[in-house]
Amino acid sequence: MKKNVTNGKDSFESILPEYGRRKLLTYADSIRELADSFMETKNESDCIENDFQETRNDYIWRRKLLENKSLMAEHLQGMAQIMASVADEARHCEPIGERRFRQIAHAFKEIGVQIKNLYLIENELGRMEVSISMKNIKKNTLSSEEIGDLLSVLLNIRLVCAGDNPFFVADEWKTFYYVEEAGYHVLTGVAAAVKETEKISGDNYAFFETGAGNETAILSDGMGSGEKACADSTMVVELMQKFLEAGFQIETAIQMINSSLVSGEENANMSTLDLCSIDLYSGECRFVKVGSSSSYIKRQHLVDRISAGNLPMGIFQKPDMEIISRKLMDGDYVIMLSDGILDALSQGIGEEMLTEIIGGSDLENPGEMANSILNFCIHQCRGHIRDDMTVMVIGIWKKEED
Repeated sequence: MKKNVTNGKDSFESILPEYGRRKLLTYADSIRELADSFMETKNESDCIENDFQETRNDYIWRRKLLENKSLMAEHLQGMAQIMASVADEARHCEPIGERRFRQIAHAFKEIGVQIKNLYLIENELGRMEVSISMKNIKKNTLSSEEIGDLLSVLLNIRLVCAGDNPFFVADEWKTFYYVEEAGYHVLTGVAAAVKETEKISGDNYAFFETGAGNETAILSDGMGSGEKACADSTMVVELMQKFLEAGFQIETAIQMINSSLVSGEENANMSTLDLCSIDLYSGECRFVKVGSSSSYIKRQHLVDRISAGNLPMGIFQKPDMEIISRKLMDGDYVIMLSDGILDALSQGIGEEMLTEIIGGSDLENPGEMANSILNFCIHQCRGHIRDDMTVMVIGIWKKEED
């Protein structure tokens, strides 16, 4: 009888064949070589500065061309890095014996599901992943989440759906993916107000997952207010989300978005970027700030202020970004704000009091906390909203053991 589950080296090769790995590395090397060819043109700058016969317009045009080539080289390096990272990802397949596989297959057959190609994979971070192919043989309505619960019991690993699993198990073969459940979970809340002279906010935000067990929040404040500011901040948020979900490093994604803003030429395209990335397995949290307001971590009545003194995106060819790391604990809250909040406080008690306001709050629901902060700030400016205001709150809690 054909064995449904292999182990050791054979299992690894069935997931990422060696020739596929070599192809990725070859592509990465080719892209790096292309990037190097762009970087070599930097040496031309010395010749430009020493050519006194060149007109001012020619000089500006050639300088702009060199800057664009330099940015292209950095983007290509980022793409090469992603390919190399995928090729070098270390994954170890845990062996499943024939007897154990039969037991699992029997348990699935009891609920009307036939399975094959079951793989237990330990990824580079030491977390378990499961790949399983199955089909419904009794026309039962079984969801992928219910299958995950059954697998958790059978494998003694707490599993959750990963990727874009079909919602139901169909009557044709489909492969489903599961990952080890993270130890933390989050709830989010947002409160916002639009500048009193405008109909649309220049602030934009998003909450999303970048891979299993990672929660990311982004807040961008476009320069000024109204449609133009909204368009700039929308581009920052949407592109950042797409790049991170595609596997780009944060620094590379920011550089690429900044290039888009700078290329606006006559029209100023400036936006802040405030990003918070939380690892729900370890509680590690990274703040990335480019011209954004301070963020805050609330731990009971203690408050940690996270701030940076850099400029927004879209001003210089190379954005000035600051990355700050913190460790979150059960019951912590992360508060992210746009500039309008601090502007409102400056008209009242002053922004230095915001730490005390946050620390003194006894609210537990992130949405209620966000609304409370926003309403307090509107009260401080006597209802005159002179800039768009946005408050984002993320609460993190440890999951209870079964």
